[in-house]
Amino acid sequence: MRLSKDKTTLAVNSSLTLAGILPETFEYRLGNRSALEWVIDQYRVTEDARSGIRSDPNREEDPEYIIRLVGQVVRVSVETVGVVKSLPKEFTRLPT
Repeated sequence: MRLSKDKTTLAVNSSLTLAGILPETFEYRLGNRSALEWVIDQYRVTEDARSGIRSDPNREEDPEYIIRLVGQVVRVSVETVGVVKSLPKEFTRLPT
């Protein structure tokens, strides 16, 4: 999976690209990156050079899994950002 430079589209594979990713998606952060960026990083097909063990997060029995996951992560991210923005100011200040 590869995110476009403007972060509005996600190329899942050579024949599937998801478009219309909202900017708010990237405001919801898990540490130093957004939840969607974390999923993109974790859901890569990799192969260990020494052992040859291949890690493929795609599910043959459920080929639409990754699409649903990306949709859920985008939705939760956008809705969480909306909830946080709607909180009264006293709830959004960090303690000193």
